[in-house]
Amino acid sequence: MSEEVVDLLRKAYGDEMETVMNYQTNAIVLDGVRAEEIKESLQTDIQEELTHAQQLGNRLKQLDARPPGSAEFTANQHSLQPPEDSTNVLSVIDGVIEAEEDAIATYRSIIEAAEAANDPVTEDLAVTILADEEAHRTEFKGYRKEYKRE
Repeated sequence: MSEEVVDLLRKAYGDEMETVMNYQTNAIVLDGVRAEEIKESLQTDIQEELTHAQQLGNRLKQLDARPPGSAEFTANQHSLQPPEDSTNVLSVIDGVIEAEEDAIATYRSIIEAAEAANDPVTEDLAVTILADEEAHRTEFKGYRKEYKRE
């Protein structure tokens, strides 16, 4: 078992749980007709992000490690905090993109570390989740293009 792989899996687990919280909060607080599509997308993504956390937690258990609890958690997604102006949908879109880019970087690091540790199971899991995160980023980049045109 690679300590680097375990540390990265624990980071990814915490990031996924933070994403679930921030997506849920933003899906609740956003207001306005223009916000509805974004809120629906966030609600859909919540379950996928939670599934990622469950998969990461299970992999940690398989590696005789454990996912972090709330006392070990440090929030990092400052740009994904709910906006003061609940109609500021663009700030949420930008926050989602930033969070997805961070996740993409983390999963790429897991892939590299797992490959170096000869851990194909973790590598495969990270590749699968990476594809989901890249799809989320692409979706929200599309939303950003629409909002910036208006």
